[in-house]
This record gives sequence, structure tokens and C-alpha cells, in this order.
Amino acid sequence: MRADSPDFIQSTQASYDAIAEDYTAGFPDSLAGRPLERALLTAFVDLVRAPGAPVQPPVADIGSGPGYVAARLHESGLPVFGVDVSPRMVALARRAHPGLRFHVGSMTALDLPDETLGGIVALYSIIHVPDDHLPSVFAGFHRVLVPGAPVLLGFQSGTEDGRAHLTERFGQEISLDYHWRTPETVAALLTNAGLELHSRVLREAEGEEQHPRAFLLARKPTSAGA
Repeated sequence: MRADSPDFIQSTQASYDAIAEDYTAGFPDSLAGRPLERALLTAFVDLVRAPGAPVQPPVADIGSGPGYVAARLHESGLPVFGVDVSPRMVALARRAHPGLRFHVGSMTALDLPDETLGGIVALYSIIHVPDDHLPSVFAGFHRVLVPGAPVLLGFQSGTEDGRAHLTERFGQEISLDYHWRTPETVAALLTNAGLELHSRVLREAEGEEQHPRAFLLARKPTSAGA
């Protein structure tokens, strides 16, 4: 990561490096017991596929963690690569899925040319981005997507926006901020970035979860006047 990265990027990287092995062991595939999330990922795949397109641009799994989302997208037949802020997470994802590409990077500074992605999935990764950085993150998504390409976001939600700071997880000392936001808050930011909202889903908290889960599907317009 760049030395001039924002403080929250550096602390997020260091925190996930510290807990990477335990996190991957505890959550090797969080979609396995989540039929709704799997269905939304299937919907995303269907939106990505452009009828008659000769070449399918790759899809990016941003905040790819252990790599299970990228693996499912690959199994669906999409060209895909993962991006994660934690070098240790990237190393573990490469080990678990040796046939896929994973890179160290940040959604706040996507090192990609304009209009080169056929879609973006970001499940539970915008939760570590402060409010004042989200507009530029979504503007970056808009920049790198080809016209018509979808975005699938998943994040902790609730009746109002909030924030928590964790200093320990899996017995490791960390410094990690978690942000939960209403679907309306995130939908407005996506719209302001020039992305069109396709659908929104809210799932109630299950098991040990403390917050509902929100999912938003959006797309880059196919034309300036769309």
C-alpha cells in the first residue's frame, strides 16, 4: 500500500493482517449458509452477462478477503479477480484458490483504467470506509465500470447510521472501525455518483449478528441520457 494512504486504510490493513488466519479459518465461505446472499449473487451474474457481447470484461471482488465470493463468480463462468487491502488476506486467498487472481489494493484508489470492469461486488467491505470517503469510492466505481455494468453491495444496516470501534478480535489487538448505514443513505450516495439503483433488499439479523444486512444492486447507465 502507498505510504500516503489514509489512516483508516493503514489501520484496516494492519488489523486484517493480524487476524487473517483466524478470520479465514472461521469464515472460509460465509455464503454457504446464506441462500439469500447466493441468490443475489446469481442475480448479479445475470446482470453482468451482456447478450451477444463478444468479450466479457472482468468482474472485481473488492474486499475479497478469503476469496470465496470470487471463487463463486468464477464457477458461474465470469472472468474475475479479487482486491483486498490486506496482503496476508491476499496470500491466503491465493493459497485457497490458486487458479484465481488476487491483488493488494484499496477501493479508495482503484488502479484500473476507465471503463474496464464488467461489474463490481463489494460484500461487507464498505463498512470500514468513513462517511466522507464513500462519495469518492462510488465515483471510482462509476469510473472503472463499462456502461450498463452492475454493482452489488452488502453491508450492516439498521434504522439509523452508526459506528463502532473494535480494539480486539480473535484474541488479537486491532484498530478497526465498523460503520452501519441505512439502505437509503447508501442508495443516495450511489445515485449521486451517477449509478442507477436497480434493487434493494434488507435481511433481518440472524444468529449472532447484531445488525440487519442490506444489499443494493445498482448499474452504470448505458448512456449519458439514460
